[in-house]
Amino acid sequence: MSDTTHDGAVALSTPPYADDGLSSAELAAKHGLTVSGARPGLFEYIRQLWGRRHFIMAFSRAKLTAQYSQAKLGQLWQVATPLLNALVYYLIFGLILGTRKGMTQEVFIPFLVTGVFVFTFTQSSVMAGVRAISGNLGLVRALHFPRASLPISFSLQQLQQLLFSLIVLAAVAVAFGSYPSLSWLLIIPALVMQFVFNTGLALIMARLGSKTPDLAQLMPFVMRTWMYASGVMFSIPVMLKDKPDWIANVLQYNPAAIYMDLVRFALIDGYGAGNLPAHVWIVALAWAVLIGLVGFVYFWKAEERYGRG
Repeated sequence: MSDTTHDGAVALSTPPYADDGLSSAELAAKHGLTVSGARPGLFEYIRQLWGRRHFIMAFSRAKLTAQYSQAKLGQLWQVATPLLNALVYYLIFGLILGTRKGMTQEVFIPFLVTGVFVFTFTQSSVMAGVRAISGNLGLVRALHFPRASLPISFSLQQLQQLLFSLIVLAAVAVAFGSYPSLSWLLIIPALVMQFVFNTGLALIMARLGSKTPDLAQLMPFVMRTWMYASGVMFSIPVMLKDKPDWIANVLQYNPAAIYMDLVRFALIDGYGAGNLPAHVWIVALAWAVLIGLVGFVYFWKAEERYGRG
């Protein structure tokens, strides 16, 4: 600091050695300096995310539109892909391996299609989450915004894709004798909880994938194992009735199976409450809250490290 005296001389109001002995942190605090890109507090981070809500929505819509922009059928692939998967699983598991034990044809086909659509929602959210940061480094390094915007927008993109698929799913259900009723409204809370769960999982995978890009190569094997263990193509209690009870319980209470069963229960007339594990709604809510909160905090903890190194 300096001042000019009446005769034009310069007088120092603060000696040049006034900062001697201060640490870097003390110097920064004294002069009001902050770390560039420092992680904000948790509540401030949430406020910033809310401020970017329009960006998150627009980004998810743009990604959804661009996903099939090079294909001649365009957005039709959003429903054609899971339908073709369901057809393959029906041929292999339904006709050849006979996994529809305990279910009529009118129940098994909607059961299978619902399982494929609902599990694909989780699978796609996780796979998109793995690449959310590592696949968008240019955006992360060029602009300052809450990095959680990316995995959240990718989960939102998958939700929008599932909503298109629900039209086909409803048509399949009606074609096999399950007509619209008040129980169909239960699909809404089931998918809301699954979306929160998926978003939390995508946030966890986004942080892991930002430092370990090879995780993207491993995850398809993990997701395929999860799919086979979740009863997408068969009823867990029926297929495991000769096994120890704890095995069926572990598989039935895994979150992918929980959310599939809730949508099946809501949509399919012949799939009653007896097919659901006990306290299924409470378990579904617990999974959503637990993974949603843990995933968000886990991702936020590394906010200042994304895109560096």
